[in-house]
Amino acid sequence: MKKELLQFLKRIEPDKKKSPFLHTLYDGFFTFAFTPDHVTKGGVHIRDGMDLKRLMVHVVLAMQLCYIFGMYNIGHQHFNAIGEHTSLFSGFHLKLFYGLIQILPIVIVTHVVGLGIEFYYAMRKGHGIEEGFLVTGALIPLIMPPDIPLWILAMSVAFAVIIGKEAFGGTGMNILNIALLSRVFVFFAYPTTISGDYVWVSGLSDFKAGSPVDYGWWHTSFSNTIFEWFGWTTFDVKSAVVDGFTGATPLTLGYNGGWQGITNVYEPSQLFWGLIPGSVGETCKPAIIAGALFLIFTGVASWRIMVSMVLGAAVMGMIFNAWDATAFMDVPWHQHFMIGSFLFAMAFMATDPVTASSTNRGKWIYGFLIGAIGLIIRVMNPAYPEGWMLAILFMNVFAPTIDHFVVEGNIARRLKRAKKATA
Repeated sequence: MKKELLQFLKRIEPDKKKSPFLHTLYDGFFTFAFTPDHVTKGGVHIRDGMDLKRLMVHVVLAMQLCYIFGMYNIGHQHFNAIGEHTSLFSGFHLKLFYGLIQILPIVIVTHVVGLGIEFYYAMRKGHGIEEGFLVTGALIPLIMPPDIPLWILAMSVAFAVIIGKEAFGGTGMNILNIALLSRVFVFFAYPTTISGDYVWVSGLSDFKAGSPVDYGWWHTSFSNTIFEWFGWTTFDVKSAVVDGFTGATPLTLGYNGGWQGITNVYEPSQLFWGLIPGSVGETCKPAIIAGALFLIFTGVASWRIMVSMVLGAAVMGMIFNAWDATAFMDVPWHQHFMIGSFLFAMAFMATDPVTASSTNRGKWIYGFLIGAIGLIIRVMNPAYPEGWMLAILFMNVFAPTIDHFVVEGNIARRLKRAKKATA
């Protein structure tokens, strides 16, 4: 069956010169479905069936738990704001479907814009579709607010792919993490859509008590009709924001009131399981840890970067705890791993093999500095009580320099040993 399918696909292959765009589309599908039919030659090489597409697919698979929980948490935060189905599993179908409706357009726009640009550049260059956007396209929806305007999202994706990637030559040539570049574009160009207390809770016309919900056709007609068939609860268009609702994130609460300010609103278990406002995929710590372990055991991501990033944040957190000059410095160092996006940045952002350090010693230095610098930005910067996005982009720039000095140091030590041996 596999042989017949392969022969069929070979027969329908478009002509590369007459139909370059169709051939580019064909090549993308073909190389995704089948491994390359050529491998390295010679006895000194290791033959491996893992090509770049399959490597990227591993990273995408590692994010799936974040997607599933992220969808559910979008709905959970929405219903918390209107005082309905506030327990974890109450209104499960409503929360999951609501989250799906919110995240699906974000995923579609991200991939249509990003892959469209990739296809265009592949066609113009006359080569196959580059695989790097498989991971970037999966990451971007997870690091955005659930209510981000789709036109802003489209602009951020286009900026990141064109300026941050294609301008440098395409996949493997970029010096900055593309997904983070998309987020930083939104942060500096449209800061009100990605910062503040209320951007992380979706589907409300306003955040004042008594403000009505903002449901559309998918909620009131499509989904309600299906739920009524099964006798399930439905979306109530008369729902409104409850009195006392706050969309404040733990980071905002921590900056204003320290650890006590956080625990006055959220239980430590909520921080761990991710039942808090935040970016779509960055809140659930078990899902992120499971993804990180998957990447480590498959050899896709560097455990050195992850461990050193934890050490860097821990050391800096202990220094702040000892200093204790502000309320945020009072947050226990180990609790910084539970608030914000530290673990997500550690697992999926800092370990990007293109923009991170390549040498083993360089990875230790690179990860440690991200952890330390990121926590400094989080604690000391009142305008942006989070630091991993800026810290990773900053260290992306210095990763080649770190590797340069590591290699130069290795060469110097080897020369020294060689001279000593011949003396």
